[in-house]
Amino acid sequence: MGYIVSLSYSMLTTLIIDSFSLVVIKKVSFFLNGCLHLSFDKNYQNINLINCYVFVTLLRNAVVYRTDMDHGTHNPEPTRTGAFSQTGSLGSSLRKRSFSISSSVSYRIDDDIGSEAVSEAGDIGDRALQSNRHSVSSSCRLSLDLAMEGGSVIHPEDLHKVSVASPVPEDVTSPLPLDLLKGPGDEKQEKQRLPMSLEYISCLIHLAVFGILGVFTRYLLEKLFGPSLLGVTSNETIVYPNLPSNMVGSFLMGWWGVVFKGDISQVSDILAVGLITGYLGSVTTFSGWNQKMLDLSVDGHWVQAILGFLIGLFLVAYSIIFGIETAKGFRWILKKLNTRPEKGVPSCNCNWTLNSSRRHLVAMVILLLVLGVLLSVSGLLLKEEFNSGSSGAQLWLACLVGPFGVWIRWFLARLNGRGLGKSGILRWLPFGTLITNVSAACIMAGLSTIEKSVNIKNFDTVANGIQLGFLGCLSTVSTFIAEFNAMRESKHPWRAYLYASTTMGISFVLGILIYNVPVWTKGFT
Repeated sequence: MGYIVSLSYSMLTTLIIDSFSLVVIKKVSFFLNGCLHLSFDKNYQNINLINCYVFVTLLRNAVVYRTDMDHGTHNPEPTRTGAFSQTGSLGSSLRKRSFSISSSVSYRIDDDIGSEAVSEAGDIGDRALQSNRHSVSSSCRLSLDLAMEGGSVIHPEDLHKVSVASPVPEDVTSPLPLDLLKGPGDEKQEKQRLPMSLEYISCLIHLAVFGILGVFTRYLLEKLFGPSLLGVTSNETIVYPNLPSNMVGSFLMGWWGVVFKGDISQVSDILAVGLITGYLGSVTTFSGWNQKMLDLSVDGHWVQAILGFLIGLFLVAYSIIFGIETAKGFRWILKKLNTRPEKGVPSCNCNWTLNSSRRHLVAMVILLLVLGVLLSVSGLLLKEEFNSGSSGAQLWLACLVGPFGVWIRWFLARLNGRGLGKSGILRWLPFGTLITNVSAACIMAGLSTIEKSVNIKNFDTVANGIQLGFLGCLSTVSTFIAEFNAMRESKHPWRAYLYASTTMGISFVLGILIYNVPVWTKGFT
């Protein structure tokens, strides 16, 4: 009987102390969340919330350790026996479990920070939209206590969606007062934001317009550096026709997608999506790169094909590095020019910021009109030149089908940083980008096989137009190389080379099965 009373007393004492610590943790987390919400840019909120979680974890460990001290478990020569020894062992087990969970959680959190940074450096699809982030964060709740008791890990992707608050036992089923976390300007920003449906429509319009412009840019760069003008690129060498566009897109990715990404997002988040995902993702293409290496290998030039992948990766990797460094220098010059001598602070002009729903609607209508003009002109010119089988007909068809490739790539980008399964295995691997690049390379290989077997002029026009437009926009090198660069600069640089090897290896091997084998066995020319 005494044993039961003593054990019940120890459990009740631990529960009371633990509940008190949870109340303190909740108040502290509310305070830190409020500070982070008011002081930091949204691009860094996920990392700051992780720091908040680590602080709360350390505070909880301190409380648990204090509980052990109160129960006397710090004594190296315990003298308690019987029921009181159960109390000491209970506190000791709590302390050991808490510190073991803390060490494992801190390791996983540190690893997940890098994974989320890679995703943010590349593309996260519609997760980047303001309405999506707001709607998720308003509906989610996080129980830090339940997560720690279960030994689960809180991922950075979830931290920017939820509030790091730990409810006391009686508040587990009731929502936390998240209104305390809102800043004074949040309600005003909510009124100025477009509805979710209109924001999605506006984003699709931006992606389509900038995707078509990206197809134009890639086509012009291919013609400029091709054999007909400068003669730099060729289908028979490792300097493939899409190499200049991939290098230019990677260079601009260092400007718009890394250094000035926050500045563009301040003007409009949708504009940032259009420029980075729409334009740069369409200027560059991975499927065309892979297909040219297959063309070399099918003729027996295996060494040139391997060198084409290695040299191509080297050139685009250093293109984004060169873009980042030059953009930093340009940003430093702008900072010096825009600094007020009397105050020593940079001056800013927010006239171009889309800070109202009216401005968003005006921008959406203008882009919709531009999209209508581009599609109408492309359709009329395609109708006139289709039977000629010229490269112009392929370009106009590419402009018509290109937006579909951009939309699919943007939709699949939401898989980046998610990992596999509920536990998020391999979160560091951008599955969205990997799937789009590999699938586009395989489809292009299949179309090239059919093109060689059919050998009809009109089919060649359709196949080349789809390859230039839809598949060229579905695959991307700019996002791929941004993720590669982020991995290379992380604590696990080997992931960058494994990611690149996986993407290129799978695409090339599947391309050999789809394209090379039929050409060799059927004798297509």
